[in-house]
Amino acid sequence: MRAIILAGGKGTRLKPYTYSLPKPLMPIGGEMPILEIILKQLKEHGFNHITMAVNYMAKIIKAFFGDGSDWGLKIDYSLEKKPLSTIGPLTVIDDLPENFLVMNGDILSDINYQDFFNWHLEEDNEVTVATFKRSSKIDFGVLKYKENQEIFEFIEKPEYNFDVSMGIYAIKRSVIESLPKNEKYGFDELMIDGIKKRLRIKAYPHTSYWLDIGRSDDYEVANKDYVKKKDKFLNSL
Repeated sequence: MRAIILAGGKGTRLKPYTYSLPKPLMPIGGEMPILEIILKQLKEHGFNHITMAVNYMAKIIKAFFGDGSDWGLKIDYSLEKKPLSTIGPLTVIDDLPENFLVMNGDILSDINYQDFFNWHLEEDNEVTVATFKRSSKIDFGVLKYKENQEIFEFIEKPEYNFDVSMGIYAIKRSVIESLPKNEKYGFDELMIDGIKKRLRIKAYPHTSYWLDIGRSDDYEVANKDYVKKKDKFLNSL
């Protein structure tokens, strides 16, 4: 099974950490880079061919992971000559299989990638998006009022729940073949355009653990959680 890992971002929100290291090589729990954890998880779940879409500090990533033989994987690389966002990098990979997994290289989760991918195939989806519930707290008193400005409701610091993308997708090759090649194109555009085109897009809710380490506070939480719950992420590895 084939997985494409998006590892070309500059990690702007994680500065100053990412001045010297690309975000996918940020260590978790003082033990190993987040991307190494992902590779071990993917291998455990049956993926054997990994393509890394790289740009920022690409040489460092390629030097660390090489051809993947140290992890029992085949690893190759697709170099973005210009930033192509999250979906654009897929358009310059010429040997995509009919269905493949795509994910960001900065995710700490205990999702079963094999179950996710198999469900995508069983449902014959064109795009499957792994989702997770996140809460967002508003640190203000929220007012609701009518057109004549008469206030009819007040909510003190409300908290709302949203289903958000985990940055983990399964995609049919035909979806990518329909896009402009080597042009900047993001996941948000894929969703908006795909809904308009009535593509078969489904959500795959995950309820256990997920964290994107793209922000400093989330990175710190991920480090603590990994140390406490290592078996949750790597099982017997």
